[in-house]
Amino acid sequence: MNTGPEDGAVVVETTATGAAEEDEAAPGRERAVARARLWERLAQWMFITPAAAYLLLFFGYPIVKNIVMSFQQYTTTTFYTGAAPFVGLQNYSKILSSDLFSKALLTTVLFTAGSIFGQFVLGLALALFFRRSFPLGRVLRSLLLLPWLLPLVASGTMWRWMLDPDTGVVNDALRHLHLSSSGIPWLTGTSQALVSVILVNIWVGIPFNTTILYGGLQDIPTHLYEAAKMDGAGPVMSFRHVTWPLLRPVVSVVLVLGVVYTAKVLDIILVVTGGGPANATETVATQSYELSFQQFEFGRGAAMSNILVVISLAFALVYLRANRRARNV
Repeated sequence: MNTGPEDGAVVVETTATGAAEEDEAAPGRERAVARARLWERLAQWMFITPAAAYLLLFFGYPIVKNIVMSFQQYTTTTFYTGAAPFVGLQNYSKILSSDLFSKALLTTVLFTAGSIFGQFVLGLALALFFRRSFPLGRVLRSLLLLPWLLPLVASGTMWRWMLDPDTGVVNDALRHLHLSSSGIPWLTGTSQALVSVILVNIWVGIPFNTTILYGGLQDIPTHLYEAAKMDGAGPVMSFRHVTWPLLRPVVSVVLVLGVVYTAKVLDIILVVTGGGPANATETVATQSYELSFQQFEFGRGAAMSNILVVISLAFALVYLRANRRARNV
């Protein structure tokens, strides 16, 4: 049946009417979409604001206060008078020109390097060991976390008793094994004391390294090892060409966090050796504590802690940049 002129006119009129209604409804839809986006953004800010306020109050303010304090003569009298004279860089100049600071800085480097090396090597070895399935493997992995879960003061007290030169169980075992007749002055010798706190810190940090590295090993596909084995690669070659390249991002995180945590270690050194003997285990962190809470020179103590923060950040930036360049080569 043919469509007449009147029917065509009706269709055109209906189409025009629908288009006009859509044009009128378009601004309403746009306003509704804009309103929905606004509420979505408000909801996001409602979730972010408490966390941001917490960070600013409990992290931002102490950092800013510590920086300001380092440029002031902030002592115990300041708490009563409220006066903290501005001294500029005087606190920093006194610290940097001190012989004790140079010795503490060297001790910090040795303590950090020795701890990180021992923690990483042993942690990686244990991570590789636990990657294989064997009876009671999960139980042993759980028990491995105990040194990390114990309070550092409790761990330091236990090791101080074990390493006691006269009544410690370590020297007692060495005497019974005829490895040392008089024992080793773990806590009283100037060279042995630093080794002692390094060993204790290695013991504390192994679980952290093992856990993170073990998680990284679990993400490496097994078919890569099967392909390497088919190509004739042994365990050493598989580790060199498969495990290590794919584990490097995790290694970077472990090393950077390890250095930052180790450089500021305070509890273990204070409990085990107290910074002695003869300042042999005095680090930048312990010296900052001593200046602030023993000599009550809060300005100098704040300056010392700021120096430690700058050193840690500088190492992290240099290491991460060098590691990025190595991956790009």
